[in-house]
Amino acid sequence: MKTFSWRVCQALVLLLSTSTAAAGTFSLDDWHDVWLFRFFVNILGYSTIIIPGYLLISYFKRTNYLETGSGICYPLIKSCVFGNEAKSSQLDDASVTNRNEGESGSPVKQAVKLIICTAGLQASYLTWGVLQERVMTRSYGAKSPEEEGERFKDSQFLVFMNRILALTVSGLWCVVFKQLRHGVPMYKYSFASLSNIMSSWCQYEALKYISFPTQVLAKASKVIPVMLMGKIVSRKSYEYWEYLTAALISVGVSMFLLTSTTNKHPSNVTTFSGVVILVGYIVFDSFTSNWQDNLFKYKMSSVQMMFGVNLFSCLLTVGSLLEQGAFFDSLAFMTRHSEFAFHAVLLSVCSAFGQLFIFYTINQFGAAVFTIIMTLRQAIAILLSCFLYGHAISILGSFGVAVVFLALFLRVYARSRMKSGRRTAQPPAQKV
Repeated sequence: MKTFSWRVCQALVLLLSTSTAAAGTFSLDDWHDVWLFRFFVNILGYSTIIIPGYLLISYFKRTNYLETGSGICYPLIKSCVFGNEAKSSQLDDASVTNRNEGESGSPVKQAVKLIICTAGLQASYLTWGVLQERVMTRSYGAKSPEEEGERFKDSQFLVFMNRILALTVSGLWCVVFKQLRHGVPMYKYSFASLSNIMSSWCQYEALKYISFPTQVLAKASKVIPVMLMGKIVSRKSYEYWEYLTAALISVGVSMFLLTSTTNKHPSNVTTFSGVVILVGYIVFDSFTSNWQDNLFKYKMSSVQMMFGVNLFSCLLTVGSLLEQGAFFDSLAFMTRHSEFAFHAVLLSVCSAFGQLFIFYTINQFGAAVFTIIMTLRQAIAILLSCFLYGHAISILGSFGVAVVFLALFLRVYARSRMKSGRRTAQPPAQKV
């Protein structure tokens, strides 16, 4: 019985890891190379922060601290646990003012703004994508092509680096520019923070098992599970063009995955682990966006949301890294390889400023224009990855990629036409 259990464990390690699968050996130390083991270790680290926090919040609510509390810590506890209900008119007035300011500009000024937004988004996220693949799939310190070098393995540290810089940038933005009165209890950001860092971890970790073009296409096809969940859970109904474009996306992704060629480099291989991690990314990312939509009911700016989510993301990731001893190991890796330190910092800079460009673009031009820009970015990212890292795509696979992005543009076009039709169908408001 023990022999059977040991063989089952060995099979799981070979299935869920990359290094041991190549070597064909198994030892207890190999558990650290199993992504599922690292996943649960991270969750355990987060729970050591979340559970005490939950107990404290429950205690303050149970004792009616909002009415009975006092002292120097009272404002901090009130803000974290109870919040301050913001007036809805503050957000409405601010959003109307910003949109009117954007619409009242001259065509030349609007064109310049659009060019800046497009260039900023493309530069930020194309550089981020290239560096992401470089950090997770290539080694550092090799002095010759024959040497293997040393690979960086801790995806959680990269998530922390991204979040700490995003926290700094959003914090400075909130200080320099006037923001809305904050109303949401701070602890509610922790739900989006947890799902956000897990989705980011899955995004980095997946590159150890799948190619970057595969990851980009999987992210572009998130609309399919979203529609399925909406149909099953929420009983939502969809337009015919939504079903058509979802079918085109699934066909295009299938064509790409079934005809992709592989070579010796492991980052070009789509494995079972890579598919499972990608599914985890889609699930966590979907929860993050839905929870953030719910938080916006408290009336806040997008930069305030960025600050709150990144604040708890930093607390969770740094706590888990310190508990595992991985924080100082990662810093030691940075000191040994200055090239990695540069890449990690630049990766974080692109992520932080990319978020600001997202907020500004949506505020000035709306979600439709932003979606077009980011869809173009995904297509260019696939081409860049194939050019820089040698991913081979067959002719039929290239046609599948084209089908996916054609479907995405059709969705944007159909949605914008439907919205404009609804606006024209509404009778103009009569002045009294």
